[in-house]
Amino acid sequence: MAFSVLATLSLIDSLAAHKAVLIGHSAGCLVAVNTYFESPERVAALILVAPAIAAPLISRNATKINQMGMETEVKDSDSDANTGKNPLIRVWKMVSYVYTYIAWAILRMLRGMTDMIVSLYKKALSAILRSAFAVMLVRMIMDKFGIMAVRNSWYDASKVTDYVIQGYTKPLRVKGWETALLEFTIAMLTESGSKPPLKDRLSQISCPVLIITGDNDRLVPSWNARRLSSAIPGSTLEVIENCGHLPHEERVEEFISTIERFLEKVFSGGPT
Repeated sequence: MAFSVLATLSLIDSLAAHKAVLIGHSAGCLVAVNTYFESPERVAALILVAPAIAAPLISRNATKINQMGMETEVKDSDSDANTGKNPLIRVWKMVSYVYTYIAWAILRMLRGMTDMIVSLYKKALSAILRSAFAVMLVRMIMDKFGIMAVRNSWYDASKVTDYVIQGYTKPLRVKGWETALLEFTIAMLTESGSKPPLKDRLSQISCPVLIITGDNDRLVPSWNARRLSSAIPGSTLEVIENCGHLPHEERVEEFISTIERFLEKVFSGGPT
């Protein structure tokens, strides 16, 4: 992902553009959003088409908590005085503190063990994905289901001509495509843990965002786009009817007019 982000920023530089509107489709939306987080001042707006970005199931409100995950307030100014007069309450309070610290220490230890297990799991999975067996398995899956996936990308399968199929399967005739696909998958799985997951950072996006989805997208369901829109403040959601995963091909005129309306709204009254 880091390479794709740097390549995108390099393209913006090569165009001598101060800012750019990034349009991503499906997994390409990951590149667009990550490019924004890498250099938000270079991105004027984001247009996410059938975005293959896992949206959070529940919108999270930002809350500040202490290391123990709790917030405490003293509401009764007389409680400390009453506690001092009752030795049983003092003992109970001390026991509660000790129990809390023990529980916190155990949680920290378990969290560390979980991180270690996840790290080992990622390393093991990476080794498996780089094996000859994984390469062979990817070839078998694409040979068997590749054309089916292309057909399922369209709402109206009758529009999927042989020319369309040949175009979408052409990359599969490039030498080493299986390895490239597996390495992309590994990169996604082993991405640096120094940053929170992307779904937890969506609320930090402040540039204008347009999300376009087909109401009959079989690959990335439209409900995911709706949740994604809810997670990104101020984003605009457009659902194109009778459309699958490829609105820019299946509903060209409606797709273009949707983008034009969005850009006019965003840049009206200002330089483009």
